[in-house]
Amino acid sequence: MTAISLQRSHFDATAPLARANPVAKLAASTVIAFGLLLSVDVVTAGTALALELLVLPLAGLTFAALVRRSAIVLLGAVPAGLAAVLFGVDSGATLVDLGPISITQGSLASGVAISLRILAIGLPGIILLSTTDPTDLADGLAQVLRLPSRVTLAALAATRLFGVMAADWRSMSLARRARGLGGDGPVSAARSAFGKVFALLVLAIRRATVLATTMESRGFGTGQPRTWARESRLGWLDAVVVAGALLLVSVAIAAGVAAGTWQLLLS
Repeated sequence: MTAISLQRSHFDATAPLARANPVAKLAASTVIAFGLLLSVDVVTAGTALALELLVLPLAGLTFAALVRRSAIVLLGAVPAGLAAVLFGVDSGATLVDLGPISITQGSLASGVAISLRILAIGLPGIILLSTTDPTDLADGLAQVLRLPSRVTLAALAATRLFGVMAADWRSMSLARRARGLGGDGPVSAARSAFGKVFALLVLAIRRATVLATTMESRGFGTGQPRTWARESRLGWLDAVVVAGALLLVSVAIAAGVAAGTWQLLLS
């Protein structure tokens, strides 16, 4: 089985969003992120997130697969929202009063809005990374956006290393467990995680050094024009994807304006 088939085994490659050009999916993600950064309110972010979940079947991803790949976004959304709830500006009725820490209707709404906005911004990126082969993305960046080949090839090599680093992390975890290392309790778990992170950093630096030397010796660092084995072009499906992103953002902002919660942050 090839590396590409392994990469695409977790989603339906025939789904409409999966077949779209990676540049179009990147543009759609950028449009959604820019639209949601204009305001922090529950209605706009919640509407955008709900609409994104509705179009999830078009990406060929199952909900379970999406949750597994969204762990890092969840790890960022939950603490950010919790911090806004506990330490945000108080407004409205007081819900919980614990002395120096209080939760009001305003701080609660702000925390929920921040969490929803992070999820709504991160979800398109997760779909992009989960339904796009890194080689296709590099082809699109080089041929459609005309980025320098040195940049796109370096990005392609770095993206390929993410899967290798994940395999290294699993191997280290299994090796430490087989040797009886790690122990029980949060302190032992934190010490074990720090050791694995340091080992993974060392492995990544060594592997990146070898890879950079290998690519340089094979002429990847030259400024000569390159040819590409696979052609990357935009089509009608890509226009639909970008238009759909614009429509999604417009509907979300319209819902926020109608509810009276949308407020331009730059004003």
